[in-house]
Amino acid sequence: MPDTPPGSFARVAIDVPIVHVGASLFDYAITPEFADAVRVGSWVVVPWGRGRRVGLVAERSDHSEIDTARVRPLVAVLDDAPVLPPSWLELVRFCADYYHRGFGEVALPAIPKLLRTPPAPKARGSAFTRARKRFVAAAAAEVASTPPPLNDAQIAALDVLLAANGFGVHLLHGVTGSGKTEVYLHWLSEVLARHASGQVLLLVPEIALTPQLATQVAARFPAHSVAVLHSDLADGDRAAHWLAAVEGRARVVIGTRLAVLAPLPALAAIVVDEEHDASYKQQEGVRYSARDVAIVCASQRKVPIVLGSATPSLETWFSARRGRYRLLALPERVGGARLPALERVDLRGKTLRCELAPASIDAIAEALGRGEQALVFINRRGYAPVLACEGCGWLSRCSECSAFRVLHRVGAARGPSKYRLVCHHCSAEQAVPRVCPDCGNVDLEPLGRGTQRLEEGLAELFPGRRIARLDRDVARTRGAAQKVIDAAHAGDVDILVGTQMLAKGHDFRRLTLVVAVDSDGGLFSSDFRAPERMFATLMQVAGRAGRDPDEAQVARSRVIVQTRFPDHPLFGYLARHDYAGFADQQLAERREVGLPPYRFQALLRAEAPALVDALAFLAQAKQAGESLQAGKGPQGLARASAEALRDDAVALLDPVPMAMTRLAGRERAQLLVEASARRPLHAFLRAWLPALRELRSSARWQLDVDPLEI
Repeated sequence: MPDTPPGSFARVAIDVPIVHVGASLFDYAITPEFADAVRVGSWVVVPWGRGRRVGLVAERSDHSEIDTARVRPLVAVLDDAPVLPPSWLELVRFCADYYHRGFGEVALPAIPKLLRTPPAPKARGSAFTRARKRFVAAAAAEVASTPPPLNDAQIAALDVLLAANGFGVHLLHGVTGSGKTEVYLHWLSEVLARHASGQVLLLVPEIALTPQLATQVAARFPAHSVAVLHSDLADGDRAAHWLAAVEGRARVVIGTRLAVLAPLPALAAIVVDEEHDASYKQQEGVRYSARDVAIVCASQRKVPIVLGSATPSLETWFSARRGRYRLLALPERVGGARLPALERVDLRGKTLRCELAPASIDAIAEALGRGEQALVFINRRGYAPVLACEGCGWLSRCSECSAFRVLHRVGAARGPSKYRLVCHHCSAEQAVPRVCPDCGNVDLEPLGRGTQRLEEGLAELFPGRRIARLDRDVARTRGAAQKVIDAAHAGDVDILVGTQMLAKGHDFRRLTLVVAVDSDGGLFSSDFRAPERMFATLMQVAGRAGRDPDEAQVARSRVIVQTRFPDHPLFGYLARHDYAGFADQQLAERREVGLPPYRFQALLRAEAPALVDALAFLAQAKQAGESLQAGKGPQGLARASAEALRDDAVALLDPVPMAMTRLAGRERAQLLVEASARRPLHAFLRAWLPALRELRSSARWQLDVDPLEI
């Protein structure tokens, strides 16, 4: 190893899992040639095994905790890369600590892949130079749009936001069509005007919402560059937009959950639109909540943040009710438009055609006859949920998962019929068998309907009508989702068919009818969050109807909910558009049984080839946790406070198989950890995780803090 002067060790973050205590950062020697170039936040190339990796300098030190003879030197410093600011490193440290992951596991995946790939030895120019040349801001309209006038409620909310000084969380709770976006844009316009180089971050839950919003924002702020960040961008475009945001060239940043970890140097305000949406929770790798991280970011940077939703998450509503968040209400739609009337259609004893009750079919026909649009909502994609044999009862179960393979139609809706069986969990595919694999029967029938089959049925019921479908299958083709949305806005679609992708953020002015086909799925689920999700989805999709201010059109607007339980209280709240009543009732139930937000949770998941091995690991994990609580932890273990390790402070439930036990050929189980407060929960987790890493097992495991799915 070359001679290294004093103070020349870099602690580098690399995207590798923590395998033992203290492995979050890795020591490298800084040779004299790099001594002046290496700073905290610098990008470096380091040796890793027989290869190289890009890492970030998190710390500089004058010593190393390992034998200096074993410390390898840095390979290179990427001197054309932007030095990442201390504020961003602070946010990464919080995320690593709160979600109990390595610093590099948080920091590196947040950076576009193109920029964290080690440069080839003979590469022409750098990835950063190419990205800077490639950035093209979201195009503004030829003529800047004129902001519409605000109503009294919008003005009152805006006045509160304009008076905000420093950090504060504001919940903008407005009914669908109440003009939340206009409040955002008016506020952000003022923020940009007040801060000469300031930046604003606007988070949305779905990729499909970004093009429309980016165009709208660019038209309102033609003098400011707009960067867009989401996973569907081409690698080069994502790198270009990310770098423009990081270097302050883009003053408005719009993106999905990954955008919350973009290191914006001049951040002045944050908006989280549709804050209730589960898409903000990352379900792979570091399982962070973008909404929660955004609040922490705003707190650290001392800037205001707005959470917007017609159906806030119960955690957010709880905080607003307690006064932790400032509640701003928009109780009416803009332009004097009324919320659509909601009707419950009892399916008991009804003969359905294409999953539609006679009343629903008649309502669609009436809307089309008036030249208006209808939306038919079903939250199941594919052709049919399962393929079955009428002879022996065979079902198209997935061989790798505890689920069915869904029948999918391949190709155009009205072309030759080609089908595949696809698992929505592991993505395994197979051809549709010609005969039953068990009995040889040729009569295989699809059971139930998905979006594809519903689209086909509507084409039969309403021949000649223009029908468009929007679901994840459509959205996989780049630009396809936006084509559907644009066609609907242009009036080139008569009937929209789709999943919850149609439930958020869209303003279809000719749409006067919404039919929710399958509305009972969340009523009796074992998941305590199912009613909340179901209510939010139905209320959001219902809000797509009647958004045009024309009084006659609004008066005709309807929402039909098909159900076999029309007297269920949830539908009563829905019919009254009473989110507050529903939320308060749900909170009362959760308080009584001790569920979030009144309790705090972490979920330890384990998977193995055999279920017995996954359960055995979790049993060991529980025993290790109980030993900690009893004061019998290993010597030298970093211990939490005695209070945090008391038996009554943190509860470890028994290991159980997960609801979907088998996924992608592996068996899964879980152990739930609960506490009455965050502090003892995290103190326990910090003491517990090192013990878990010492356990010997074939099982793979991961920890999910504040899980949404249990």
